[in-house]
Amino acid sequence: MANIVLIGFMGTGKSSVGRVLAAEFGCRFLDLDTVIEKLSGRTISEIFETDGEERFRGLETVIVERLVAGEFGSNLVVSTGGGTIVSESNRRALREWGKVVCLSASVEAILERVGKGKGRPLAEEADSEALAELLRSREEFYSDSDFTVETSTLSIMEVVQIIKGHLLLSGRRE
Repeated sequence: MANIVLIGFMGTGKSSVGRVLAAEFGCRFLDLDTVIEKLSGRTISEIFETDGEERFRGLETVIVERLVAGEFGSNLVVSTGGGTIVSESNRRALREWGKVVCLSASVEAILERVGKGKGRPLAEEADSEALAELLRSREEFYSDSDFTVETSTLSIMEVVQIIKGHLLLSGRRE
């Protein structure tokens, strides 16, 4: 069974879809942001506030390296942070390690889902224009996936079924 990596902007459904997808395939789910919080003993917001985004991105890279080295096991569905794939080394490592699926959504859907931040440092102060600009700046990185599912108008189960169908058709889920 191949590993599955969910990438995409905040609020596209990576964690929610990942949990259900893992249950559907009978494998473990791992949320990289949760791993970082557990290992550091701090929330993502606290890390951003105290150490800055650069330090947080460094922690992400360490976790990705540990993940692909097998430290967290195999046969996983992994949800990445929205910016994890900005790092070329992270993108390359994750693509070699598993099937990379990008979840996308409209700015309007993202704003509706994330509200006013709720522990998401890059959304806490952002308006729709700022979020749209951040999303645009990451599009080239998100496009470096095996396929994309647009989640704006879909339920979690609909997204899961689309991913399952695509993976089964591509023969990557044994």
